Amino acid sequence: MHFIFEVHLKPGATAEAYADAWVRASQIIQRAPGAQGTKLHRKIGDPNVMLAIATWASKTQRDAMEAEQSARVRDIIAEQAEFVDVVVIGEFEAPEWQVVHEE
Repeated sequence: MHFIFEVHLKPGATAEAYADAWVRASQIIQRAPGAQGTKLHRKIGDPNVMLAIATWASKTQRDAMEAEQSARVRDIIAEQAEFVDVVVIGEFEAPEWQVVHEE
C-alpha cells in the first residue's frame, strides 16, 4: 500500500531543510516491519510543494508503526510543524492496473 501526502512550505522555509528532516525521520521509520521505502518529489513549477509517497507491505503494518512511533520521529515532525502544512492525500492499495515500459 502507499501512504501519500503533500507538503506545502511556508514562507521562509526551504525544501532542503524539510528534506533533511524527512530523511532523518524516514531512516528511523524504515526500520519498522513492513516498510518498503519512501520517496519525496518536488512539484514541477512550484518548488514550495512536495509529494511524499511511502510504501508499506500492508496498511496494518503502517498503522502499527504510527501507533508505536518513536519519540525521535515525533520530535522531528514537531520541529518541522511550524515550517510546513501537510495535507494527507490518502492511503492506496498496491496498483491493480499497471503498464510497465519494456525495452
